[in-house]
Amino acid sequence: MLAAAALLLTAGCSSDDGAAAGGDGSASPSDTTARSSAPERSGEETPPAKGSVKVLRTVATGLKSPWGLAPLPGGGLLVSSRDEATITRIDGRTGRKTELGEVQGVSPSGEGGLLGIALSPGYASDRMIYAYFTSASDNRVVRLIHDEKKPAGEQLGAPDTVFRGIPKGGVHNGGRIAFGPDKMLYVGTGESGDTGLSQDKKSLGGKILRLTPDGEPAPGNPFPDSAVYSYGHRNVQGLAWDGKQRLFASEFGQNTWDELNAIKPGDNYGWPEAEGESGDGEFHDPVEQWRPEDASPSGIAYAEGSVWMAGLRGERLWRIPLKGTEASADPQSFLKGEYGRLRTVVAAGDDKLWLVTSNTDGRVEPRDGDDRILELQVS
Repeated sequence: MLAAAALLLTAGCSSDDGAAAGGDGSASPSDTTARSSAPERSGEETPPAKGSVKVLRTVATGLKSPWGLAPLPGGGLLVSSRDEATITRIDGRTGRKTELGEVQGVSPSGEGGLLGIALSPGYASDRMIYAYFTSASDNRVVRLIHDEKKPAGEQLGAPDTVFRGIPKGGVHNGGRIAFGPDKMLYVGTGESGDTGLSQDKKSLGGKILRLTPDGEPAPGNPFPDSAVYSYGHRNVQGLAWDGKQRLFASEFGQNTWDELNAIKPGDNYGWPEAEGESGDGEFHDPVEQWRPEDASPSGIAYAEGSVWMAGLRGERLWRIPLKGTEASADPQSFLKGEYGRLRTVVAAGDDKLWLVTSNTDGRVEPRDGDDRILELQVS
């Protein structure tokens, strides 16, 4: 088990989610409020400039502050509750909810709580669930054994901490975790409101981390004996890989630009010196950028040649078609205002996505049935 020390600092800047969501008058589904980029690479299939989204069904309703989502082998979904610190199984056919249990040690406050979850690459045999949560002292990654033979509410083992010391704050706690194609664990963190942490390569705040499943710095990381994979981030909320195993990440800006980034190990993504595209060779410019009122991005997924990005304040789902690590056409937005704030999106097959709303987290007035999980067909 690796214990990593980090400063715990009080948040001092605007919330990652922005203000309460509201209409901005822009058009859908062909919004072009993002900066577009020309293709960078040749020899790769380019997705159509225009795509589509069809809501196939509502899988589940009545969820409270849902945050992370993990599809189970053979069907079903696990969803974490930020504020209740529980993990619940959703039957993919009937929507029936079965609470596995409460994750011990979670200290929900502000934007912190039980956030991202991911299944071990060996889940079929080891039954391990990984979770990122805010404790009384820090943000950390734990793993828990899921024992389905036990009664509902008692199926989670005691959390085994594999990585600790990530700075916590009232805002900017990061929280997305995902196992990559290399079976290493990637962790998106925030700078907890202390902007100076993002450029400090010795701090765990404002970074993407790459760990072994046991919480050690992964082999091949860009900085010796360090879990840091990339830095200069404000608040990483989405992680996804394309068909060629290239990593993309979504990131909350402050007042000017939200970002979708193509992640290169060891690169500096600019915060707080740069927000959005800077043209400064010292910083890695984003693939795309949005005004916060149009996005405030959280989870992302890759499907049908595009990154799909859930928007909180923007209350819409963005499609960013890619060629290589560049956008091949203007982004499109879908579902604008139809389901409120959108928190998490996860691939569910070649042309399917799971989409999780986020209207019970205290930002807006919940709608009847909130929060919910939707199944989408996309192209």
